[in-house]
Amino acid sequence: MKKLCAFLALVLSMAFAGITLAQDKPGASPEKPAAEAKAAAGPEAKKEEAKPAPTPNKGDIAWMLTSTALVLMMSVPALALFYGGMVRSKNTLSMLMQVFVVFSLVTVLWCIYGYSLAFTEGNRFFGGFDRLFLKGATDAMAATFSKGVVLPELVFVAFQATFAAITCCLVLGAIAERAKFSAVLAFIVLWFTFSYAPIAHMVWFWAGPDAYTSAKVVDEINAKAGWLWQMGALDFAGGTVVHINSGIAGLVGAYLIGKRIGYGKEAMPPHNLTLTMIGAALLWTGWFGFNAGSALEANGSAALAFINTYLATACAVLAWIAGEAMFKGKPSMLGAASGAVAGLVAITPAAGNVGIPGAFVIGFAAGFVCLWGVNGLKRMLGADDSLDVFGVHALGGILGALLTGVFNAPSLGDPSFPVDWFTATMTSTADYSISGQLWIQAKAVIVTLLWSGIVAAIAYKLVDLTIGLRVSEEDEREGLDTTAHGEAAYRM
Repeated sequence: MKKLCAFLALVLSMAFAGITLAQDKPGASPEKPAAEAKAAAGPEAKKEEAKPAPTPNKGDIAWMLTSTALVLMMSVPALALFYGGMVRSKNTLSMLMQVFVVFSLVTVLWCIYGYSLAFTEGNRFFGGFDRLFLKGATDAMAATFSKGVVLPELVFVAFQATFAAITCCLVLGAIAERAKFSAVLAFIVLWFTFSYAPIAHMVWFWAGPDAYTSAKVVDEINAKAGWLWQMGALDFAGGTVVHINSGIAGLVGAYLIGKRIGYGKEAMPPHNLTLTMIGAALLWTGWFGFNAGSALEANGSAALAFINTYLATACAVLAWIAGEAMFKGKPSMLGAASGAVAGLVAITPAAGNVGIPGAFVIGFAAGFVCLWGVNGLKRMLGADDSLDVFGVHALGGILGALLTGVFNAPSLGDPSFPVDWFTATMTSTADYSISGQLWIQAKAVIVTLLWSGIVAAIAYKLVDLTIGLRVSEEDEREGLDTTAHGEAAYRM
């Protein structure tokens, strides 16, 4: 553990130094307290004095706090149980422990510097340092997607913290049953800092609708947003930021850490599908906060995201077990649980960006495509992705991101999205180009795959050179529950 502590201290110092050099200019928070915004207005301040500061709606706050708790539940206990049931019994507590501790670690890192790097003004790739240790966030307001509607910034901080944490936890499934606990923590610090935070900034950071005060400032405000936001990429709740990001990092880890002892030669079935089913059910429940909460308001957009999430998941379950029945002869409980997660993943980028017809298609497509992903594609790739993180999360995220570009079309039932935030002009059927948006979505997918994959490879290699990625053969055979934690999930 001394090596780990020294390593983490070195990583944090490198992170702060490296990101400082990456800044184009000092960062500034997009959501300033009313007093700061007034002072910054200069000569126009007098004109604004008559306009009262936006007041958060209590219903929106209640909804977002509830959504935050729902997303927290997705990691602990939902993902922990889902993963814990899929590994062998000798590694159950190891899986639970990794998810529980990584969730806690990322929450702390988020409040120290992660939120600032992701959601303050810096350059197109990284945010700034204005919110280190959440400085200034206590009395500040955060933007939503409606003019004049705000949230207490701390509510937004907490909501986004749960996203960062579960993304890092998802990676763990690909390297399950053979990774050192200390190596997992060290890798997560590096990958969170240099992959999750910048991708979240590139996809989701913008100044908010209230920043568009006149037609003259539109280009200036747009130029301050994240790179993929400027490009026009659509990701309602994390298809790129969460699922493609974690999926490719998991696949890279599976290649670099190597296959489990006996993989391909001996059976390694899930030891407790009851735990996995309970975990999947809790994930489905929590995902309503994940997707519908990403509307940031208790409004029609949240309702659309809610029903799309509900519907697409059910469609994916049916598609997956139908595929199993056709190609394997029998539908399975593991297949139903995996189908649910595949549907949830695929609808994530589309939840509030497509109409009901889109949810049907995305859900059914996810069930069949991800079933192939964890079977045919997995064999082609040749990696021991223990719990199919790439086949479900990366592949499902890619599918959802691309189909968002198709079903975002107003002619296919999409509620539309503003193309001009100053006038709140919505996309018209005549102006929308499916091929154009599909190409933008494809570029966002490619950027995420390359950025996350490269960062993950470097991070794994650094950890391997300093701490070592993999446990000894003896420890792996005995099981990580006893060798890493001195405990056992079951006492017979």
